[in-house]
Amino acid sequence: MRTVHVNTGNPYDIFIERGITGDCGKYIKKLSSAKKVTVITDSNVAKLYLQKVVNSLEKEGFEVKSHIFSAGEESKNLNSISAMYNTLAEFRMTRKDIIVALGGGVTGDMAGFAAASYLRGINFVQIPTSLLAQVDSSVGGKTGVDLPHGKNLVGAFHQPIAVLIDPDTLKTLPDAYFCDGMAEVIKYGCIKDEKFFDRLCKEDARKHIEDVIETCVSIKRDVVSRDERESGERMLLNFGHTLGHAIEKIYNFKGISHGMAVAVGMVLISAAGERAGITQKGTTEKITRLCLKYGLPVSDNASLEQMAQAAAGDKKTEGSSINLVLLKSIGDSFTRKIELCDLLDFIK
Repeated sequence: MRTVHVNTGNPYDIFIERGITGDCGKYIKKLSSAKKVTVITDSNVAKLYLQKVVNSLEKEGFEVKSHIFSAGEESKNLNSISAMYNTLAEFRMTRKDIIVALGGGVTGDMAGFAAASYLRGINFVQIPTSLLAQVDSSVGGKTGVDLPHGKNLVGAFHQPIAVLIDPDTLKTLPDAYFCDGMAEVIKYGCIKDEKFFDRLCKEDARKHIEDVIETCVSIKRDVVSRDERESGERMLLNFGHTLGHAIEKIYNFKGISHGMAVAVGMVLISAAGERAGITQKGTTEKITRLCLKYGLPVSDNASLEQMAQAAAGDKKTEGSSINLVLLKSIGDSFTRKIELCDLLDFIK
């Protein structure tokens, strides 16, 4: 068992242990006096793990209801949230009851937002089953949904009461989904830990996945604990995401995954930093090689003009400017505000 404590306004622990999915009821019983639990998951994860989670919860005496939505980023919208509210209301959930988010990043974001807003806020537990969710999105309390105008434009900060990470769930992931999560893993090396980045280059992350997960969530824990509401340092976690989100928006959140888009975004913004004399020469080549090693794309057919236009609707904009995350070198990151009208010239 590995435990990472997150010291936010509402502190909680991240538990990393193989097989913890099947024992989730015991952990939740210790954390909550809830009578009812609603498990929110997608149609793919439901086939693999829903019954195991329900059985564990019922064994501990919880009354359990499940809500299943269609898998995919395209489901991450307010219509899906409305359907969740209906399930919670029909089940007569109270403020003392609890939601379990079982699945990847989309599930965690939406179930967390439903928990943040239903009855003005109820507790929830994250059980992330994808690498992307385990190393990144399940930690830190960001919840929300997409709008046609952009990604994650509606949401709330709402910390879980626990995160239960089972590395064994990664065994059922198709290679493409594992690669998708590696984009966020690489991001952590880029922004905060050169030694970790070098280890990813020299070794196979799959062979020391528990170390990888613990390193990533520990970095995020440290950042979030210092800046829970993203007013400063937490912006660094968006490295590659401004252009990555723009790419996702261009394709209407279909056909390109979040990790794939972020990988392209990291390469493009690093190259722009090098051209501007901000980023150490050779940094982009290092990131490119590592992304390719883990099956991630490093370019896209969308034009830079399209990306700059799409980025104008990003949630990181402030009036006529946007905050970009740049690197001085691997492991050394910072933010710089740039006028939106200058963004295209900068990335060109």
